[in-house]
Amino acid sequence: MTVDPFLIKTLEELIAYPTISEDSNLPIINHIKNFLESFGINSHLIYNDEQTKANIFATVGPLKKGGVVLSGHTDVVPTKQQKWTTDPFTLTKKDNLYFGRGTADMKSFLAVTLSLIPEMVSANLKFPIHLAFSYDEEVGCIGVPSMIEFIKKEIPAPKAVIVGEPTEMKVVSAHKGVTGVTVEIIGKEAHSSQTHLGVSSTMVAGEIINFINNLNSEISLSGKKNSNFQPPNTTLTVNTIQGGSALNILAGRCTLSLDIRSLPEENAQVYLDKIKFFCNSNILPRIKQISNDCKININTIASTPSLKSYEKSEAETLCRNITGDNQIRCVSFAAEAGQFQKAGMETVICGPGSIEQAHKPDEFIQKDQLILCNRFLLKLISKLS
Repeated sequence: MTVDPFLIKTLEELIAYPTISEDSNLPIINHIKNFLESFGINSHLIYNDEQTKANIFATVGPLKKGGVVLSGHTDVVPTKQQKWTTDPFTLTKKDNLYFGRGTADMKSFLAVTLSLIPEMVSANLKFPIHLAFSYDEEVGCIGVPSMIEFIKKEIPAPKAVIVGEPTEMKVVSAHKGVTGVTVEIIGKEAHSSQTHLGVSSTMVAGEIINFINNLNSEISLSGKKNSNFQPPNTTLTVNTIQGGSALNILAGRCTLSLDIRSLPEENAQVYLDKIKFFCNSNILPRIKQISNDCKININTIASTPSLKSYEKSEAETLCRNITGDNQIRCVSFAAEAGQFQKAGMETVICGPGSIEQAHKPDEFIQKDQLILCNRFLLKLISKLS
């Protein structure tokens, strides 16, 4: 089987935009807007407060109830400090693999969707297909809430939302929630030989990390489990540490980033409260004896709700009818699916590529995944016609 050349051209164009979350996504958004306009489709842009980023929403077909939302994100994770053997922003084919940042997560879903716009336009759809492409999914699904607000105010209620995150075109009915937290430790600088006169914020950070490690062990041994997830429990990981100024100076400031992946039946706040209690009762009284200016500031910077599995979900039923896939699947990564569900829209995850390739150097998608996604969306178009 060969891949539609128009699909490859579309994917090539999307990959060429280096839409790292920290940068503006307006160039790719304007590209998609112009692409849709070339087929007579108007779109609505929903900007962030700074007007530097935008979601794009468009409808193909009649504006009526019972449509399907195809949701995806335009941003990708950074490539810095990764060793790529190809240019991450040039689509490169090797055998049956297509390499490039975002091929798996998740510009391939966007590309397949856009490449089928001609089929959607000519299908005489009885129910609409809505395109909902967002910004800043990779840093906490920040863009989606404003688009959900727009949908609820301006669009007749859709019957289903399909989030095209990489699942190898298998139906996923639940995902974990994610809570992003910063822990800022303010110590007191002093000469490293005079530890009685200062507080090393990096040493305090080590205490907090050790507590989090012990908390993970406790969860793993006796915490709640859900065998549909891998790993089957809530996890907490410290993924960045920044602090200190010199080898011989007690670090005055240190910041940790904490990632909590919580089961749908659990609340991340419970674990965050345990960390706060440990800091307030075990660390702060001691370090404030040296300097009252010492502080530990714990702030939630992003929170994405989990996607819960429900029986008789119309979104899930629709995707299972198309794919023939009846296996129950849950994933540990988070997406905007939980946000759509929380807003009252039945939601499922089903998209091309493997999460195992996401965020890695030499990210790729298999040719067969592009073909499967193309078939899936063609069947969806047929069902809505």
